[in-house]
Amino acid sequence: MKTILTGRTKEVIIDTDGPVIIIGESINPTRRKKLVSSLEAGDFEYVLELARIQINAMADVLDVNVGYPGVDDVKLLPETVQVLQDNFDIPLCLDSPNPKAIEAALMVAKGKCLINSVNGEERSLQALLPLAKEYGAAIIGLVMDDTGITHLPEKRLLIAEKILERAVKMGIKEENVVIDPLAMAVSAETNACLITLETIRLVHQKLGLNITMGASNISFGLPNREILNAAFMALSILNGLTCPIANPEKITATIRATDLILARDEFAIRFVENFQSTL
Repeated sequence: MKTILTGRTKEVIIDTDGPVIIIGESINPTRRKKLVSSLEAGDFEYVLELARIQINAMADVLDVNVGYPGVDDVKLLPETVQVLQDNFDIPLCLDSPNPKAIEAALMVAKGKCLINSVNGEERSLQALLPLAKEYGAAIIGLVMDDTGITHLPEKRLLIAEKILERAVKMGIKEENVVIDPLAMAVSAETNACLITLETIRLVHQKLGLNITMGASNISFGLPNREILNAAFMALSILNGLTCPIANPEKITATIRATDLILARDEFAIRFVENFQSTL
């Protein structure tokens, strides 16, 4: 299954047969006070710096989230999208819980974006699926619904099936549905990672769709987060993860190594290129 995203001219193919595509997570005000203050001042230089750093660290797609308390994201998200696309030719993942902000960004975006995210709640499906259809965007389907978050992988699969069914019924091609299996903190729930890994396996096996997730969520509140994230990343890729949302500075080496081990990097070209880029 291939999900194709585009920037102004650049095309990125997310493929269930690999190699793994990295969606850079860093343009997000969470725990980044400097980003909040610069955006409040109408200064996009720090946004551009974060984009440049991630692209240099091998991000293939950039997640763009400008949400913080009091922000007018209907105005700020499309402004940020325009600034990024004026400076970089890279596909974007539009990240906001506000459908109006997503629509405003889609109206100005060049190329084919990824919407982060739709979920199984009825209001989410009704608000965002028509936008994806109208603007030709792909969607991330988060496996939660009106009953909340289930800890049963089989029920998460059912929600993924529901999102896929509703998207296809709306006229969205199945390859434009990417599933997020929900990665949650292992410090709060001992079985959290096992639940997510089994959900990834089921979605990969039963639906054949591309799969994403917030790759650092599992280590929240724990020491040595990078080691935990790297171990979980390798296991997730083995089970079917294809396009994690992560910090490329911290995770690219693990992803390239895993791709190489899984025979997705002929003659170790991508692994060596990444190594040389860090020298």
